[in-house]
Amino acid sequence: MLFLVSTGTWILIIVLAVVLLLIFYVIGTYNKLVQLRNKVRNGWSQIDVQLKRRFDLIPNLVETTKGYADLEKGIFEEFARARGLYAQAAKAGNIEQMAQANESLGGTLSRLLMVQERYPDLKANTNFQDLMQQLKSTEDKISFARQFYNDTVLEYNNKIEVFPTVIIASIFKFSAAQFFAVQDEAQREAPKVSFK
Repeated sequence: MLFLVSTGTWILIIVLAVVLLLIFYVIGTYNKLVQLRNKVRNGWSQIDVQLKRRFDLIPNLVETTKGYADLEKGIFEEFARARGLYAQAAKAGNIEQMAQANESLGGTLSRLLMVQERYPDLKANTNFQDLMQQLKSTEDKISFARQFYNDTVLEYNNKIEVFPTVIIASIFKFSAAQFFAVQDEAQREAPKVSFK
């Protein structure tokens, strides 16, 4: 019975099968790219949550240290400036500017930690110790979130750049995601927290 079908019909069936396979491939690839893009966005939102937590902790640290370091008022002004820059960059969705604001905050945080070295009584303050522990925990979470985000960006960028996925990515205008990179060498290390 299979031999009763004409050659033209077989060709039509084969062409339809190839077209259907191609359509399913395009749909599957498109869906995978969307999932990866959303994973990148989720990774960034995890960094954003931790950076916001960090920005919220630092005013409490500054407030705790104010009694010990009235001469260090510039720290709070620098922090407020970094926080404002971060808020603007977050609103615009500019990852590079958000990273720069984060670096600015890191410098401010380093100065704040130097204050604790100048005032030994501050280290004994339980509020200060608790805040420093929360800050250390937040720094660890930021580090993990950065790594997860950059790993996800790498997977996504690789996917949209390899053949044949690059064709589908180009058709649907998927663009490369930006890595969260530290620009300043001094910011490559987490602020040192010491209770000695």
